[in-house]
Amino acid sequence: MLILSHGDVRRVLDGAEHEVLAAVRAAYVLHAQGRTAVPHSVFLRFPGDERNRIIALPAFLDTPEAPVAGVKWVSSFPGNVAEGLDRASAAIILNSMRTGHPEVFIEGATISARRTAASAAVAAATLGTSGSGVSLVGCGVINFEVLTFLRTLYPEWDSVTLFDLDQARASAFADRCAARWPDTKVDVVARIEDAVAAHPLVCLATSATVPHLDASRCRPGSLILHLSLRDLTPETILSSVNVVDDADHVCRAATSLHLAERQAGHRDFIAHSLGELLLADGQRSPNTDALTVFSPFGLGALDLALADLVHRRARELGLGTRVPDFLGTVSA
Repeated sequence: MLILSHGDVRRVLDGAEHEVLAAVRAAYVLHAQGRTAVPHSVFLRFPGDERNRIIALPAFLDTPEAPVAGVKWVSSFPGNVAEGLDRASAAIILNSMRTGHPEVFIEGATISARRTAASAAVAAATLGTSGSGVSLVGCGVINFEVLTFLRTLYPEWDSVTLFDLDQARASAFADRCAARWPDTKVDVVARIEDAVAAHPLVCLATSATVPHLDASRCRPGSLILHLSLRDLTPETILSSVNVVDDADHVCRAATSLHLAERQAGHRDFIAHSLGELLLADGQRSPNTDALTVFSPFGLGALDLALADLVHRRARELGLGTRVPDFLGTVSA
């Protein structure tokens, strides 16, 4: 067993944004081609606890290099933030496709955050966006990674608008942005309505559990990257052009799209999957009238794509800790 720590993962992925974007894009295409196996995620919840959860995401990805199988075990405990801890933590196990034995145990929160952010950036590039900046709702780890990947694709952007229920958190986020991108104008606003109206590209990465936001203040033709999946009202979803990663996955677990499906009695409001658009190699021009919403449930195949990248690069660099007797003595 090879164990790769947070530091090992960061050593591979820091500065590798273009490689990460390519891996995520390729995983979406493989999924659209039917070259993945992505069972439904399993949610472990706790009696009397509506906020905290731990989720298992098993997957298989038939990459050109070699097939990959494994599982991500990721927790979301929003109360951690008030204690100065990260909301999410995760571990990823990759298994041998020859023996089924677990081969590598990887710190997964960094991979999870960057695959989520990279998927948002791939969606923005594919679906098209105008303007020279982005509004970020939710000033946590995910949206900072989103901004990193968007700036990788659009280095000319010069404006970011921030909103968070915790104004101190938003201010700290703004300070990080100013230090990282001193040429960027960063505005912190006190109302979510002002944030979504500021730019035609909006990214929602919150811990919301029920819908709370409609599109009335969005600019015409805006693209919303709906990463947290439960912010937008069902009515907003039903009146928008919807793009998802996988309809079967996203229409469950009381997401905004799941609620919209219950209300409408169908899924006809979903226009495309991102993988289908990428497979067609088409880049859409921004819709100047309708709101476009990208809602990715978060496929385990994307985690595997980045975990495989980390594993391969870590072996080349000699990173990690090996535990040769992890599985015990081999029996006859």
